[in-house]
Amino acid sequence: MTHPEPAPPSTRQPDPGIVLYDTMQRQKVPFVPGVPGRVGMYLCGPTVYSDAHLGHAKKEVAFDVVRRTLLHFGYQVRYVTNVTDVGHLQNDSDDGEDKLLARARLEQLEPMEVADKYFWSFVRDMDALNVLKPSINPRATGHIPEQIELIEELIRRGHAYESGGSVYFDVRSWPEYGKLSGRRLDDQEEGTREAVREDKRDPRDFALWKQAEPGHIMRWESPWGEGFPGWHIECSAMSLKYLGEGFDIHGGGIDLEFPHHEAEIAQSEAAGHPFARYWMHNNMLTIGGEKMSKSKGNFTTLRDLLAVHDPMVVRFLLVGSHYRSITEFSDAAFESARSGYRRLTEALHEVERRLPTAPGKSDPALLENIGGHVRAFEDAMRDDFNTPRAVAALFGLTTDVNAALAAGEVGREALEAARTAYRTLGGDVLGLFAGGTAERGDDAQVVGALMDLVLQARQHYRLNKQYAQADDLRDTLASVGVTVEDTKDGPRWRR
Repeated sequence: MTHPEPAPPSTRQPDPGIVLYDTMQRQKVPFVPGVPGRVGMYLCGPTVYSDAHLGHAKKEVAFDVVRRTLLHFGYQVRYVTNVTDVGHLQNDSDDGEDKLLARARLEQLEPMEVADKYFWSFVRDMDALNVLKPSINPRATGHIPEQIELIEELIRRGHAYESGGSVYFDVRSWPEYGKLSGRRLDDQEEGTREAVREDKRDPRDFALWKQAEPGHIMRWESPWGEGFPGWHIECSAMSLKYLGEGFDIHGGGIDLEFPHHEAEIAQSEAAGHPFARYWMHNNMLTIGGEKMSKSKGNFTTLRDLLAVHDPMVVRFLLVGSHYRSITEFSDAAFESARSGYRRLTEALHEVERRLPTAPGKSDPALLENIGGHVRAFEDAMRDDFNTPRAVAALFGLTTDVNAALAAGEVGREALEAARTAYRTLGGDVLGLFAGGTAERGDDAQVVGALMDLVLQARQHYRLNKQYAQADDLRDTLASVGVTVEDTKDGPRWRR
């Protein structure tokens, strides 16, 4: 199973009106890509040592929507997200065991077996959530030479030093260290002296390369002996390799702002490479009002969650809150999301059901309303990808469409406009209807024709007083999410 394919590039000219919140500047700023019409975007990807969890879903869906929005507004997007399959130590420190190695020992597997197992598990989860596959999906283990080259440059420039077979970045040599998070070096110094490693000059120095202890399985030759890369260096090496200096957007969870992203900036710029021009961070999620944590017993994997909830309802819940806001996962939140998503899909399916037999009459007032909701949606997405306002625009569209459908026949032009709005905005941009524009037209007509045959068969049973068979047919449809309603104008169905 693979991720859905990216949407084809838009034929419209790139929209210059997008503003986004840049973490570095602590404010919304106009988005102006370095190369007109093209966007280079990097997202810190998964560390593949366990199943994906809800936090992964929040991050991946948030930046998937950013990417989809840029595509919708006419940009060509190169979207790079890495796979951390080496170098991420326990507790995110420079001590302890590599997380992937720890899992390999626990499951009695080779490290790369673990990496592949959980990478493909991650792919399946993201596919279920309708997350587009990356343009490039590089692995840390496949870019060891690039990481070594970057480390050597830092040593040459006096910003890193070798000690006992390991190499550390000298934070004192780079006065700008801390500019992303706003943490000053002097503030970071408190409480760290007791924990300083003997091979570090300063407790705040971070590892670029670690000496491999005896028995450490994943190890590579380097100018400093056998070892493995630090966690931070991999993202600098891979983003610069595939996006170049001064690429446009670097994204990730707010928990990565420090130390991971701070370290990326310092080591890249100290090596002479202008780094990301805009920094975007998604906020965390809570369960029952508390941050998700294994110690609190509220930790849920995506696999377990998706076994209970419709993946599109999960995605709808995620896009219903702004990427910079906290998202609450609870029974009440899921019930609200389920109800809201059903309202949108039922309106879309009714529009598509009526299209094949729609009259050619004109509906100028409805067409104007539809156009207004489309403009409101796009204005919301230009404003720092404001998905709650965009979803509100879709609900406004639904209110007007449902009112028109209830009032009588709606013309083909208006129905086409409504379907395009749902499929383009709700499908292609928010990713809420798997398949987006590709699901238009023929598929809906085929489903509609088949359902007409089913309803004719049920009506035949009823006319011949074969009520048990008619009820069985209705119950079978209900079991797959199709509701049949008997109205004065005959039976109707909806999903």
